[in-house]
Amino acid sequence: MRIVILSGSLRRGSWNTALAHTLAELAPEDCQTDVATPAGIPVYDGDVETEAGIPEAVATLKDQVAAADGLVLVTPEYNQGVPGPFKNAIDWMTRPPSDISRVFGKKPVALCGASPSSAGTRSAQYAWLPVLRALKTRLYSERTLLVDNASERFDEQNRLIDQDMRKRAGSLMEGFCEFVRAQ
Repeated sequence: MRIVILSGSLRRGSWNTALAHTLAELAPEDCQTDVATPAGIPVYDGDVETEAGIPEAVATLKDQVAAADGLVLVTPEYNQGVPGPFKNAIDWMTRPPSDISRVFGKKPVALCGASPSSAGTRSAQYAWLPVLRALKTRLYSERTLLVDNASERFDEQNRLIDQDMRKRAGSLMEGFCEFVRAQ
């Protein structure tokens, strides 16, 4: 089984990318993982698509997600919503529209995220729901992971050191992989 864990952050030292790597580390043995980010994906522009086609970074990510059995979106939260670069990457991956079912159709998807706030990424995760419905994914809703107060839960090397959160992250991956196996 192959799972793509997609961090929505472009920032070096991102807690969300660190969380994505932690999820990969804690995945069950029979679950191979690939961690990715929206790095290198330009802002969507229909004229660019018409004139130059799908950018290579987008095509690579699309193929990676299409080949995966499941997708974990590790979302930052900016102003109580989805970060622009992350949504932009998903929007590019739906081009051309005929590719939506190949890339996302009935794909099991889990949501999680890390934030410096005490509310975690609840609003961003909620904001993803209509997008995931429109893409006809299968949302894993059995377990959630909201890493709040991230500055206290990661060390200077960006390792998740909070043992309760590590346990929750492992539980999320275990449950999600079971969900994917059952599909």
